[in-house]
Amino acid sequence: MIEGLSGTAANVIGLVGTACVLAAFAYINLTAKPNGVLFNAANLIGALLLMISLLVHFNLASFLLEIAWASIALWGLARALYKKDNGGAA
Repeated sequence: MIEGLSGTAANVIGLVGTACVLAAFAYINLTAKPNGVLFNAANLIGALLLMISLLVHFNLASFLLEIAWASIALWGLARALYKKDNGGAA
C-alpha cells in the first residue's frame, strides 16, 4: 500500500515499533515512579511505526489494534502533559 517501501524496510520499521511497545511495557512494570509522558510517547511511537509496517504487510485486525493503541497512547500523553503543566493536578 505504500509505494517505494520494501518488505525488508517495513519489517525493520515494525521491529522498531515492537521494541518501543515492549520497552514501554517493561518500563511501566519495572519502574517505581513511571513517567507518563515517556510511557505514552513510547507506546504512541511504537503503534505508529507498527501501522506503517502494516501498510506494506496489511492485516486488518492488527491495524485496528494499532489504531486503538495509538489513540489510547495519544490520550494518555495529552493527560500526562496536562498534569505536568498544572503541577500534577488533572
